[in-house]
Amino acid sequence: MIPLDLSLFGTDPWWLVLIKVVVLFVVLLVWTIFNVWYERRLVAKMQHRMGPIMNGPFGLGQAVADGTKLIFKEDFRPKSADRILFTLAPLIAGTAAFTAWSVIPFGGEVEIFGVRTRLQLTDLPISVLVILAVASVGIYGFVLAGWSSNSPYSLLGALRSSAQMISYELSMGLALVAVFLYSRSMSTSEIVGAQGQSFVFFGQDWGLQNWYFLQLFPSFAIYVISMVGETNRAPFDLPECESELVSGYLTEYSGFRYATYFLAEYINMATVSAVATTLFLGGYHAPWPINALIPAMDVGWWGPLWFMLKVQLLISVFVWLRGTLPRFRYDQFMTLGWKWLIPISLVWVMLVATVRVARAENWFSSPWVIGSTVVVVLALFALWWLLDREPEPEPVESRPFDPFAGGYPVPPMPGQRLPEQADVLSAEAERSDA
Repeated sequence: MIPLDLSLFGTDPWWLVLIKVVVLFVVLLVWTIFNVWYERRLVAKMQHRMGPIMNGPFGLGQAVADGTKLIFKEDFRPKSADRILFTLAPLIAGTAAFTAWSVIPFGGEVEIFGVRTRLQLTDLPISVLVILAVASVGIYGFVLAGWSSNSPYSLLGALRSSAQMISYELSMGLALVAVFLYSRSMSTSEIVGAQGQSFVFFGQDWGLQNWYFLQLFPSFAIYVISMVGETNRAPFDLPECESELVSGYLTEYSGFRYATYFLAEYINMATVSAVATTLFLGGYHAPWPINALIPAMDVGWWGPLWFMLKVQLLISVFVWLRGTLPRFRYDQFMTLGWKWLIPISLVWVMLVATVRVARAENWFSSPWVIGSTVVVVLALFALWWLLDREPEPEPVESRPFDPFAGGYPVPPMPGQRLPEQADVLSAEAERSDA
């Protein structure tokens, strides 16, 4: 990969940096408002909800009513809550949500008022790590919200948020390692540039871009699952599930402070989608065959259009999951992260690293090496399958039992059968006589 020219970053005049910051802030706010309406509208279509469909043109009346309610609703604070941290927590979450976008590229090199620049606020050699670090800081806003509220439901939601962040940020980070190995960079602009190169088949360039979601599909799938868990979105919204924790860490919040968390959630949803677009879906590059048939639509100011369309497509996946899947149990959620996503990520990263070294050292030139590799992989898979098998459950003696023996109804275990009605009546009569 030919490194991109990063000398344009850090040389913009102050007025151009200010324009980029203001435009980025406005775009995120407007985009968030649109995504709130978009989600309510799409879920209403899927679940036949009348409000977002019938209230006003295109359901806009419902969105305006909800926004007005959040602005004018009383913003109270519980008497026993920590005064400083209760107010500081939503500010931390909102600030972190905006900060992550400073290193995400919206487009390539353009000219603004006679100055050559890139449609990106800044870039660093470790930009992807900066995004992960900012996301880790943002979780403090949720943890402090639960702790400062001095409420048991809020505290439980905060603890779930921290456990969820640790679990799924590990798998998310491991999913990105394969991208680093292929692109040989952690700079977001260089990773997008590497995906802009074309495949060459049999000496001919067909215009197919080197998007990593094809070559590294396991990493892409793990990242998509992890980003849903990272953003506390359904079916992984365990920290704020109203069926168990009323509203989790948000239980004591209302008014503008609640709206700040609402804003941060939707910006975080767009942030992880933008990272997936940047690292796996070619960033701001036009999809095939547009890039091959009309190369002019793959450069300049066309970049933000393709970038936002890809991000919006991933946001639609969030909405689709919320409208169709039930919420996971907490033990199922943690099992998925620790027993499946993290081990699969580790094995996949080692496999990718081995293949990269093998290609560089030309290991696969001999058929004996290829055959030995296949045998070793099959042997390891067979060993894992044997060790992972659960032991057969011990047979339970098949005899009638009283489901009300302890005073409460108990379902039968495997191998047990429910007694007949006469048996139940006789057992109840014996207990009453005793």
